[in-house]
Amino acid sequence: MPLTLTYTEHKIPENDVPKLGKHITDAFLKWHGLSGNKVMTPNVTMQLLPLPKSATLSGGELVEGVWLECKTPSFALAERDVQVGFFQEVTDLIFEAAQGSIPRNRIFTNLVHTVDGTWNLDGAALTNEQLGAAIAKG
Repeated sequence: MPLTLTYTEHKIPENDVPKLGKHITDAFLKWHGLSGNKVMTPNVTMQLLPLPKSATLSGGELVEGVWLECKTPSFALAERDVQVGFFQEVTDLIFEAAQGSIPRNRIFTNLVHTVDGTWNLDGAALTNEQLGAAIAKG
């Protein structure tokens, strides 16, 4: 499940960015009851994308910020309590990692659900049912 963390460069100490990515991954797994799952853990991936201030906008104006986008099957992040808890924890993690240089109102999150049957695991496109069965084995 690819997670993408995009941020205005120099707003999170560069050495702390991979650790932040690990904490976000751990939170994602925790909120789905999958901490330590041998199938899901290596399949929650993340891209860390620093951008210059000239490339980050809000309302069409230059802004310093952090964005987390999650791409998941439709059954992930589907329950309201999981959405609220996960995105609150992520906001807190990002705010702490940025050491106050990014206010909470400049931490943006979103979720994109994929079409059933398009999830690739170990080189095979799986349906939600097949993915669920694979996860259950982990």
